[in-house]
Amino acid sequence: MKKGRVTIKDIARELNIAPSTVSRALNDHPALKKETKDAVKALAEALDYQPNLLALNLLQKKSNTIGVIVPEITGHFFSAIITGIQDVIVDSEYNIMICLSNESYEEELTIVKRLSKIQIDGVLVAPSSETKNFDHFRRLQKSGIPVVVFDRDCPGLEADKVLVDDYFGAFQAVEYLIGTGCKNIAHLGGPLNLSTTEQRLQGYMDALEKNKVPVNRDYIVHVPGFSHKDAVKATKKLLELQKHPDAIFAYNDKIAISAMHIVKKMGLQIPDEVSVLGFDDEPHSSFITPSLSTVWQPVYSMGMLSARILLSHLNNKNNILDFRKEVFKPELVIRASSKEK
Repeated sequence: MKKGRVTIKDIARELNIAPSTVSRALNDHPALKKETKDAVKALAEALDYQPNLLALNLLQKKSNTIGVIVPEITGHFFSAIITGIQDVIVDSEYNIMICLSNESYEEELTIVKRLSKIQIDGVLVAPSSETKNFDHFRRLQKSGIPVVVFDRDCPGLEADKVLVDDYFGAFQAVEYLIGTGCKNIAHLGGPLNLSTTEQRLQGYMDALEKNKVPVNRDYIVHVPGFSHKDAVKATKKLLELQKHPDAIFAYNDKIAISAMHIVKKMGLQIPDEVSVLGFDDEPHSSFITPSLSTVWQPVYSMGMLSARILLSHLNNKNNILDFRKEVFKPELVIRASSKEK
């Protein structure tokens, strides 16, 4: 027999029967004799025959694959979400295909088009920081492909959503800093397109207002991206002010750690002269010096719940399920980069 992948035709040739007979035998067709089915199955096992799932999926007009679109996977945050998704999907009939948008709207559009072409069964997505228009997700839905949005909201898009209460987390963080005696609290915000940026900024501002601390617009600087370079530039801008802040609340831990690097480089003590507080609770945040105070998010649970909601749609094709919006509560984690109350 030829080398390479064994096909139905190869089994048919060996047994001197028709390929269609082999196909029916492998599918346990009741019209075939038991001896024929046993012979086909025995030879298929001996030759390590594997069915061509791609051809089968095309025939059934489904791929048994779920697309997961994320902005990046180099950090703990999205990799932990993907782990949560995989731990749910692994017990189902579906595989997952991980796609990276690299925080690019254009790349996200290309990914969605490609997933549509391969008859993807469902999509889990955290939109890129450049994404303002969500029509490409609406087109998926119009084609009968369920979409679950996680972490970053898509305002105006009717879909299942699994989010974190970013406003609550930011409010808690800033109110804690105020409680430690900080009066000049700056905010290193994320890219302006993101719902998470808007919610964390609003939580920051409302905490100041509630505690009668004036909002200084000079203390609000948004990073265009999540690189170390972006965070360094924004932090320098804050610390070079005539009256530099005595605390920095950062959009995430990555930005906060870069900010800490600049604070120390400029000869300022953390937290005595400048407190720093992040968001996410990345694993390495507890190992840097000083350890980073932050806001913990249940990212693994977010991934698991997103996957379960998508599977509920895929397993209930004949029943229209209402869209769900699930919002997790984050928790404040106090370490050495902020003062004690």
